[in-house]
Amino acid sequence: MALPTSSSIHPFKLSIAQSTLDDLQARLRLSRWPDKETVTDWSQGVPLAAIQELCEYWQTGYDWRRCEALLNSYPQFTTTIDGVEFYFLHIRSKHKNALPILLTHGWPGSILEFRHVIDKLVDPESHGGCPEDAFHLVVPALPGYAFSGKPAEIGWDYHRTARAWAELMQRLGYADSGWVAQGGDWGAHVTTILGHQASKGLKSKEIQIPIHDTKGEERAMYLDGRRDAGHRGYSLQQSTRPQTLGYGLSDSPVAQAAWVYEKYRDWSHHDGNLEAVLRKDEMLDTIMLYWISNSGTSSARYYWENQFDCTAWPIDIPVGVSWFGGDNSYAPKEWCERYYKNIIHWKETARGGHFAAWEEPDVFVAEIREWRSKIR
Repeated sequence: MALPTSSSIHPFKLSIAQSTLDDLQARLRLSRWPDKETVTDWSQGVPLAAIQELCEYWQTGYDWRRCEALLNSYPQFTTTIDGVEFYFLHIRSKHKNALPILLTHGWPGSILEFRHVIDKLVDPESHGGCPEDAFHLVVPALPGYAFSGKPAEIGWDYHRTARAWAELMQRLGYADSGWVAQGGDWGAHVTTILGHQASKGLKSKEIQIPIHDTKGEERAMYLDGRRDAGHRGYSLQQSTRPQTLGYGLSDSPVAQAAWVYEKYRDWSHHDGNLEAVLRKDEMLDTIMLYWISNSGTSSARYYWENQFDCTAWPIDIPVGVSWFGGDNSYAPKEWCERYYKNIIHWKETARGGHFAAWEEPDVFVAEIREWRSKIR
């Protein structure tokens, strides 16, 4: 059965002007470097030698047209919702009864976080699954992220984003047949709000009650404390003064690269060799999305929009929770059960970090399939 079509949805093909790539090369060539850090680790930020090596490869070995061809191999579209044009991938499985799933990225990510799971989810038989594991994929870029539009007014928090996602799924013809959603980082917030909206629940205040899983609580508090002590600077800057930060990110490719590269190193799960889990070309692919769309400022502004929302949101519909062992955050099941009233899948994996679909695509897909089997 063919899906309904909407005149408000338009095909999109990516074509970056060569002059844009030439300008990038010139800026990299003319970079003015700061002095070397006074420590022997990353405690002052990205070491000079590390960012110089990355940018040298960016200038001499990286091929943007390869990434452009990859994106153009997927069905890409745009649609305007609530005054903002959204860019998204819509990849349908050959199985007409496949379950639609909305995948939402976070910061400093992009739709490219999901590149290694797309085929596994759409064509499960070719990747160790069965037809019942098939999904239709909808992968939108958050407002202000490449290649979605940049909101020109305040108010585009993750609540408004969730409403836009619901409208997007309506336009794609999935509202009546039913669909599911997954997300990490900001994507987890948006997905939570989607679940809350579907549950028609009421906003709740944080509940303070004793917990039996004291080890889990200690782990959660340790990770929170670690982020606050040495890794919170990016969040404070983006949530309070994103515009000031943006002048450097929009003018200097080195600044944009370092701002993102640091988080790849800090938030992914590796033994010291970052490129064992995130290939250099793939890191530069996402850095390029920020650079060529000039979305360093607009993506940072998403933190400003969401800085004051500290409430909990109850969800009654079925929820699956996957915690990846190398991520920088964690919550015990008892905490989650205070608000997620119908957790049907809970798994704490040994591998994977903040960018789970990118770092450990097989583990990520296994989690999706196991959760889906419990709601089938």
